[in-house]
Amino acid sequence: MFSLKDKVAIVTGGNGGIGYGIARGLASVGGNIIIAARNSSKTAKAAESIRRDYGARVLELGVDVRRENQILSMVEKTLEFFGRIDVLVNNAGINIRKMPQDLSSAEYDEVMEVNLRSAFLCSKAVYPAMKEARGGKIINIGSITSLFGGGKLMAYGASKGGIVAMTRALAVAWAPDNIQVNAILPGWIDTDLTRKARVELEGLNERVLTRTPIGRWGRPEDLQGTAIYLATAASNFVTGVALPVDGGYSVSV
Repeated sequence: MFSLKDKVAIVTGGNGGIGYGIARGLASVGGNIIIAARNSSKTAKAAESIRRDYGARVLELGVDVRRENQILSMVEKTLEFFGRIDVLVNNAGINIRKMPQDLSSAEYDEVMEVNLRSAFLCSKAVYPAMKEARGGKIINIGSITSLFGGGKLMAYGASKGGIVAMTRALAVAWAPDNIQVNAILPGWIDTDLTRKARVELEGLNERVLTRTPIGRWGRPEDLQGTAIYLATAASNFVTGVALPVDGGYSVSV
């Protein structure tokens, strides 16, 4: 029920942070992995680690998810190499932390393009293969910022709110094709991006530790179990869900 043996999973932004943690989790249950990211040297290190630790087949692809032609090429190369696509994890994302009045339209557009538009384009690109195979799993990485407001997180939060709405719409649209579409909403996870946030947002570390009932920042591996569940047959009757993985942050007062 929780196996991905002989299955193939694409993870965008899978060479670091949450994406790398999820890629490792999917490999640990037998999945073959495509790491689609821009930094080739970082991707090579991530791929080698996954091969060494899990014996998984890993395809390394240089992909800028802002470019639709590169997304289409990613799908084509995956099908050429593996012959199938069973799982897509839309993880690639950026953040530009500024107050709304200081955020340029170009910066806003960039956040939306990377975080939201790319998830739509990647999902659309894998749809024909999943439909032909009579099933598939799409996991969109959202954020608890889709639930809460942050003065310097307006563009990011809006993009992640869009992820939740898109997840629900795709879940309904593609249910007849046996494609389950769900979202994970990570809380405050210790990554390179959030280490930068702790510099840019004064008092963030203390607020996170105080409000999170589990009493610590999350780690990328904390998302592995949820991703495995949503990527495998265990979740065949689950679709359109946006699941917080946040140590209780979103239910704490």
